[in-house]
Amino acid sequence: MIQFRMFLRVLMALSALLMLSGCWSSRQIEDLSVYVGLGIDIAKETEFEKNIAAQGGGYAKQNNLTATVQIAPGSSSSQKSQQSGSPASGKKSYSNEQLTGDSLLQIFRQFALRRDRPLIGHHLKVIVISKDIAQKYGLDQLLDFVLRDNDIRPNCLVLISHQRAVDVLTSQDPSRIPAFYLTGITNNSYMSNKILDPVLLSKLNAKMQSGSSFMLQNVLNSKGEDKFSGVSIFDGKTKKFLGELNQTELEGLSWIMPKERGGVLKTYNKEGFTVLFETKKKKTKVTPKVVGNDISFHVKCESEGWLMEDWRAPEEEEKDSYIKELEKDFSEMAEQQIRQVLYKLQHTYKVDVADFRDSLRIKHPKTWKKVKDDWDKIFRTVPITYDVKITITNPGSSTE
Repeated sequence: MIQFRMFLRVLMALSALLMLSGCWSSRQIEDLSVYVGLGIDIAKETEFEKNIAAQGGGYAKQNNLTATVQIAPGSSSSQKSQQSGSPASGKKSYSNEQLTGDSLLQIFRQFALRRDRPLIGHHLKVIVISKDIAQKYGLDQLLDFVLRDNDIRPNCLVLISHQRAVDVLTSQDPSRIPAFYLTGITNNSYMSNKILDPVLLSKLNAKMQSGSSFMLQNVLNSKGEDKFSGVSIFDGKTKKFLGELNQTELEGLSWIMPKERGGVLKTYNKEGFTVLFETKKKKTKVTPKVVGNDISFHVKCESEGWLMEDWRAPEEEEKDSYIKELEKDFSEMAEQQIRQVLYKLQHTYKVDVADFRDSLRIKHPKTWKKVKDDWDKIFRTVPITYDVKITITNPGSSTE
């Protein structure tokens, strides 16, 4: 009887294995062109496209945009380059390919006419959109196919380039894959308040669907080297590029935003020597106030940090008063940054990208329902006060 039960259990286990589905439709990675970066630029046909069109190889389209796909190592032509040489020999470990048209989907399908391996976007890491095309078309238009395509995962990073996106996706370092390099820079936000929280495709879609104005990280390029610098502002209604905040203005914005992150403040003492404060802790509280139809906000920010660099070493007996004086200087510096960025948001661009709307929505939901459709217009005239307190908790190790 025991043997029969054991035999029955084994038989049931084998039957269950037969019912499991296998990977009958899987394809080997080397049989695919895995693209990890996507660039979108104002249309500029390549020589290849011009020559093919001259031979009658064109199709009905308007030249509205140029798409660049960055093919990852180990797939398609990138695999060939790795087989024929290493990064040390000067051969790049990736390949960029471009096509021009008026539809991203049609462009992607055109790649099937010139590649023996189909494109697959499961591992797309970053989308770079040039500022020029973002001024001409809304992001909802440019990314419509990307948001609809199930092949592309919603956790890819979205960036704005000052110059052409293809330049940002091009590196002079043959061992560097720009798409991976750009996503890696976002991990440094704990060290600098000049880096915006990564805006992934899913978060961007939510912003666009809500009608809220939003920001995207800027990336600059020079001779194959990339650098994050400031942010681009987009109108919530048109989804088009409005303008920019530079690095200092983004620092000012970080004092308003609730997330804790690293950063430095620089001032000069009475003798003109450089003094630097590094943030270790930051706590920000935004309090909305509603009186009748009048809305106002107060921002309270408290920051603790270290005195990390001082080109003038004060005498021991004056250190306490010297530290108090520096704390006041740093607090005034932070308030000046806040004042500068708020003026630009309320009077130049006239949009709320500092998420004041969220605190109003949470604290006063009834008021928010009344104003949400015209919030950017109302935000322009809303009074905002602020108070920054900076405390130096560690004057640094003595160099004596």
